[in-house]
Amino acid sequence: MTILISDPRVVGIPLREIDEPVVDLLDLAPGATGLARLVRRGVRDRLVAAARALPDGIGLKVVEGSRASDVQLAIIEAYSERLRQDRPAATPEQIRHLASRHVAPLQAAPHVAGAAVDLTLVDADGRELWMGSALDATPEQSQGACYTDAPGLDAVARAHRTMLVTALEATGLVNYPTEWWHWSYGDRYWAHVTGAEHAIYGPLPMTAAA
Repeated sequence: MTILISDPRVVGIPLREIDEPVVDLLDLAPGATGLARLVRRGVRDRLVAAARALPDGIGLKVVEGSRASDVQLAIIEAYSERLRQDRPAATPEQIRHLASRHVAPLQAAPHVAGAAVDLTLVDADGRELWMGSALDATPEQSQGACYTDAPGLDAVARAHRTMLVTALEATGLVNYPTEWWHWSYGDRYWAHVTGAEHAIYGPLPMTAAA
């Protein structure tokens, strides 16, 4: 059973912030601007290593790195409202649970800590490879194909996801299993997956105007 990032076992993991700086993703994030180009140094180092481990002609493309807290809250509210409309009988707790499949609660949000990236694979010409669903598709939009181990994927998408997982896991990054594109290091979900005693990256003081 998938443990979501809103689970008390994740949110309750202690944080010991190491104050590692945020750095630019450089050529790993073509087209990204502002905060989306920034991550903690430890995250970028692992992405660089993963990119080098990929087969010739295949690269990583980061779509988003850091995210401001006010942007995170806006995404939570927008998706929660869609869920409320689709499930009028759902309780507030059920809505929070469902929303966390796609967007993390603020207190455990890896993007807000500079600890996460949303990424995909590209060919030598920078064209995105087929991964089985659109990047950032919700479970409803993708009919569940956004889940990393979703059943029913075609052979091409499955091979590409396997390639991505192999390269990124080897560097110590962890995947959020409801989103094949979401990978993190140093945050509370990373600590949960790896068994670390505490997270090392906490929320950064960033806003959309930063």
